Amino acid sequence: MKHILSVYVENQPGVLVRVASMFSRREFNIDSLSVGVTQSPEFSRITVVVHGDGALIEQMIKQLEKMPIVRAVQRLDASKAVTRGMTMIKVSANDNNRLDVLKMAELFRAHVVDVQPTNLIFEITGNDEKVTAFLRLLKPYGVLEIIRTGLIALERGENTIEDYKQSAEFYGKNLL
Repeated sequence: MKHILSVYVENQPGVLVRVASMFSRREFNIDSLSVGVTQSPEFSRITVVVHGDGALIEQMIKQLEKMPIVRAVQRLDASKAVTRGMTMIKVSANDNNRLDVLKMAELFRAHVVDVQPTNLIFEITGNDEKVTAFLRLLKPYGVLEIIRTGLIALERGENTIEDYKQSAEFYGKNLL
């Protein structure tokens, strides 16, 4: 089962290496990893997508929470979170098929970021299902290269990571 973990960490050199090393040492496989600065420049958010059963995920969360640089770990329910990833796709496109490829891109709200005589590069953002469907339609034209970013996610609604930190403190976890 796919799980999304949002890890709120101190924004300092080496944090990503330490978090990724924790997964590696315990032989947890990471499906997707993304990191960026938050609204508070002193903190970053690492979004990790992993597969595993509930017990394995709980073990991962406990290991992360033990790390001094980690301020909070939030397990995001996919149905209650907005998730996005970006993909760039280089596809063959010549005078004979270029209009067809461009029409498909328009349907998926993909943006052309480079045009060459024999190919196009598209940028598409969205969930995995949307990107996979777009790729499936492009395949007959000749997909030359693909690069995907790690998934990023935020919980829907009023709750923020700040609320999560406060509730964790309330229940006796000193995360700050």
